[in-house]
Amino acid sequence: MRIRGGRLPIGRNPAGASDEGAAGESTSAEGTSGEGTSGEGASGEGGRGDGGSGDGQAADGRGPAGAGTLSSPWARGAAALLAGALPALAFPAPGLWWFAYVALVPWLLLIRTAPSPRRAALDGWIGGIGFIIAVHHWLVPSLHVFIVLLAALLGLLWAPWGLLVSRLLGGAPSASRAVAAVVVVPSGWLMIELVRSWEGLGGPWGLLGASQWEVAPALRVASVGGVWLVSLLVLAVNTGAALLVADRAARTTAGVLLVVCALSVAAMSAWAPRPTDTGTVRIAVVQPGVVEGPGSVARRFDRGEELTRSLEGRGVDLVVWGESSIGAGAWERPETARRLAELSRRVGADLLVNVDARQTDGSGRSGIFKSAVLVGPDGPTGDRYDKMRLVPFGEYVPARSLLGWATSVGKAAGEDRLRGDRQVVMTLPDGARGLRIGPLVCFETAFPDMSRRLVRDGAQVIVAQSATSTFQHSWAPAQHASLGALRAAENGRPMVHATLTGISAAYGPRGERVGSPLGTDASAAEVFDLPLARGSTLYGRLGDWPVYGALAALAVLCAVEGLRALRRPAPGPPGPPARTAHGSPGRPGR
Repeated sequence: MRIRGGRLPIGRNPAGASDEGAAGESTSAEGTSGEGTSGEGASGEGGRGDGGSGDGQAADGRGPAGAGTLSSPWARGAAALLAGALPALAFPAPGLWWFAYVALVPWLLLIRTAPSPRRAALDGWIGGIGFIIAVHHWLVPSLHVFIVLLAALLGLLWAPWGLLVSRLLGGAPSASRAVAAVVVVPSGWLMIELVRSWEGLGGPWGLLGASQWEVAPALRVASVGGVWLVSLLVLAVNTGAALLVADRAARTTAGVLLVVCALSVAAMSAWAPRPTDTGTVRIAVVQPGVVEGPGSVARRFDRGEELTRSLEGRGVDLVVWGESSIGAGAWERPETARRLAELSRRVGADLLVNVDARQTDGSGRSGIFKSAVLVGPDGPTGDRYDKMRLVPFGEYVPARSLLGWATSVGKAAGEDRLRGDRQVVMTLPDGARGLRIGPLVCFETAFPDMSRRLVRDGAQVIVAQSATSTFQHSWAPAQHASLGALRAAENGRPMVHATLTGISAAYGPRGERVGSPLGTDASAAEVFDLPLARGSTLYGRLGDWPVYGALAALAVLCAVEGLRALRRPAPGPPGPPARTAHGSPGRPGR
């Protein structure tokens, strides 16, 4: 029997009430049911439909689906916090990449049992707080309690997603609603990743797709649609898995959808354009390691100089030093340029160094810039890139007049650095076959658009300079180094990730690891023979098309819901109250 309103009423209808009225007026143990969407569509206000019990009520009408331990708001909040934190285990350093495909299932199952839309949004928000803190927990020594405030603010992005999950996964989803869930729930998550990718909100660190950096099929997917498409794939699998667990009737549909995901990955692996190898280039990375105590800046420079001399006679085309490898005071002394030029002549290759010092850029601005500088046999060549995207609180304090107090509770920047205004592609001399390199500094490697722009401007190798010594014994160095694999695969170009204290690594044009990385305990120079490539990937040509696809999917959902609301008949006037034996409308007579 089809009931308008998308659910069966619980208990007996009042005498004389129609099916439509019963569906609209019946209540669950926790609250009123939704206003009544059609049985084939998404759920109503309570996030239920297609015969679902509504507002968290079990299908047999005996009580809320989340009854038991999770009936306590505090227990449910703790469960949401833990469920949101679980995906962090898929990232380095734990590196349980396979766990990413089921890590969100507990969170999804929790939200779908929410007794009300408000609770679903709350479950989304609390889970978002857990996710942010877990993925960024290594920032605690720098930000202290401030990270809790940041997590609470960023966690709000997951509140609308909680509503979306409840609406599409709640109750007993029909086949059409299951299909919509596997498309729209990942699209909603991708919008969260897009918004928090804004530099002012911390940048795109911890995108779920980045957990798949060492999985060859996922890297092929990244070459088609970037890390965004990998995130969509991971979320789609999680949503399908949640449907398999949650509802027996939806298992066939969920199984088919998971097979479609697998076939899509296989098709991309087989038919997506691949870069064509065009030879190799030898790039050396100098990692001085941890140097602490008085005079550490000068001693680190000396160690970098010593390691660079060891590269003499090895035929390298470029030597890369890490971020802030030269102190501000040393950079201002003419002797520093002389020593670097002598190193270049001795090794037979240019040096790409990095300095954090007061300088004047091409437009005449003076201040502290973090700059990648190319040095040749005759000294600095004039090629210089000033970092454009700065680390919030680490290199500048957003709205310093309001948030400047953060410097007193953590290690926030005491003075704001200045931003560069353009990306730069540097050309090495003919001795290195005119190799064109595209420099990035620090967490700029987390932004897919920056490496894509460098490749479109002609860069043959992407070179990143970083320093994560503040977080030496945390997950941060491994997470940071892993981003190079994604940027290489997205653009079909090799990438070098050079650091002061590890992890330094190199990746080929398909995202494959090249050579042996230098760990956080190493003080060494390593030479990488990087395969060069030509041709462009689909991501390089089309850019962030998965983001636009996700926006379109959400727009279609909004349009369908809007049309459904317009077509829904207005409720009729209430009928006369039923007569009862004792004049009470609550207990009908028999």
